[in-house]
Amino acid sequence: MMGPVRGLKRRKKQEKRHGENGSSASGSPQKEGPLDWLDELSKRIINNGLRQSPTKGLDNFQSVFKMSRKTFDYICSLVKEDMMAKAANFIFTSGKTMSLHDQVVVALRRLGSGDSLVTVGDSFGLSHSTVSQVTWRFVESMEERGLQHLHWPSTELEMNEIKSKFEKIKGLPNCCGVVDATHITMCLPATEPPSKVWLDHEKNHSMVLQAIVDPDMRFRDIVTGWPGKMKDWLIFESSNFHKLCDKGERLNGKTLQLSEGSEIREYIIGDSGYPLLPYLIVPYEGKELPEPKSDFNDRHFATRMVAQRALVRLKEMWKIIQGSMWRPDKHRLPRIILVCCLLHNIVIDMEDNVEEQLSLSQNHDSGYHQFICEASDVKGALLREKLSLYFNQRLPT
Repeated sequence: MMGPVRGLKRRKKQEKRHGENGSSASGSPQKEGPLDWLDELSKRIINNGLRQSPTKGLDNFQSVFKMSRKTFDYICSLVKEDMMAKAANFIFTSGKTMSLHDQVVVALRRLGSGDSLVTVGDSFGLSHSTVSQVTWRFVESMEERGLQHLHWPSTELEMNEIKSKFEKIKGLPNCCGVVDATHITMCLPATEPPSKVWLDHEKNHSMVLQAIVDPDMRFRDIVTGWPGKMKDWLIFESSNFHKLCDKGERLNGKTLQLSEGSEIREYIIGDSGYPLLPYLIVPYEGKELPEPKSDFNDRHFATRMVAQRALVRLKEMWKIIQGSMWRPDKHRLPRIILVCCLLHNIVIDMEDNVEEQLSLSQNHDSGYHQFICEASDVKGALLREKLSLYFNQRLPT
């Protein structure tokens, strides 16, 4: 559990005691606590046909918002100061002022459902402009208040725990992360000249999100804002993470001795769309590979799946970035993507098990084929060969 979570129970009791939640669009009495109000709201959303029925094993609120009430309360505590600064500006069509919980629920519904401003507004009794303003205020607040939930490991202890968990997957030693990328598709008018910049190789308008993921599917480093036609390796090479590695300021922890006279440094892994570097290991290319290389690729693939699952879960949880977005502001979209990644991490940091009960698809980038990067560094090739031989020596005789 991360530091900011401390004091959550105390704040939760105080909020309940002071009745901070307020009324809902449907006019739920003020005396009802936040939990009663949220449950009633969740039932109303389900009954309105926006969701067929609660997911098995989850209550109404968890089924609709895909997080526990504990996590919801923590998110409210993060954005409270910013969201309530001008609360009187946001009102329901009934004339009632939106409370903190009202605003956060609306923003989470907009980001989580991906529904239009009008659809979300109708379900809450709000104008579409209010939904837009509330959501954007939430995004701006989370950018500032939630950044501590997305960071590269800062201590040796934290990194050692990551390495240990990666090794437990399929034996890869001293591995610090998995890099992968996904396309966030957009709906742009073809007549708009700037739209050609965003047209990717699959004839979609899209923006790329690159993420480095830890074994718990937490995002540790992200890059977004680049057009979808940019190759994965070009985005990686332009990233600050790559520059820090080249300077020796990242992935610069202790080397690990595999055997006498054979050491390996810290590294991350990625698919064949990335270059083979001294600190980025990709699989061997080719069919009918000899057993050591084939075994290495199998282990590499199984470990790499953690990033695939993380990106699938991100898009399933926050559907605003799952499908074709409606003519988004290209300057705002990267910030929305960042906040979705922060929320993804917060659910993990809060040890929330709700998402584990949600059904997930298998591919975060359906319809896109992979481009192969053939760039190879001698030191990277040597590190990969050491790992391959290390596993070969452990095979049963």
